[in-house]
Amino acid sequence: MARDRVCLAAVAGAHGVRGLVKLKSFTETPEDALAYGPLEDEAGARRFEVSLKGSAGGKAGDLLLVKIEGVADREAAEALRGTRLYVARAALPEIAEEETFYHADLVGMAAVDGEGRDCGRVLAVQNYGAGDLLEIQPARGASYLLPFTKAVVPEVDLAARRVVIAPPEEIEARPENEDDGSAA
Repeated sequence: MARDRVCLAAVAGAHGVRGLVKLKSFTETPEDALAYGPLEDEAGARRFEVSLKGSAGGKAGDLLLVKIEGVADREAAEALRGTRLYVARAALPEIAEEETFYHADLVGMAAVDGEGRDCGRVLAVQNYGAGDLLEIQPARGASYLLPFTKAVVPEVDLAARRVVIAPPEEIEARPENEDDGSAA
């Protein structure tokens, strides 16, 4: 599903008593979350006709005030809190800018080192406020985060569905037989 649909926003809560909803946008321009037609829940079971009524502040002004058709009061709006809203990937325009990607297109890609050795798969793209991070899931062991920068991810090949990674020394995996110095 990750490549077929893209999460554009999530319901952050109710606003007022007449059913307005605060929407957290995940698009570069917050209003673009509403630009591609009706939105759906994660399962695709519910469809939401959404219209913009204003903004509700938040960090970088990315909280939108919206009216969702059929949501008439605060209780109904509050019941949607946490609902992630999706659109079909095909509804989004192709990106003309080089080095710009939809997160959904990166998830699932193979991660290889500069020699072509398997390092795992892109599990997710995270952002905690300081820039995008690729979460890499190796074949064994815990996932790890890499900054999504040209220095650490020098190549993204959408056609081949792979990223080349060059992890900084401090986060490179140690050989399995190397002692980590911890007491057992």
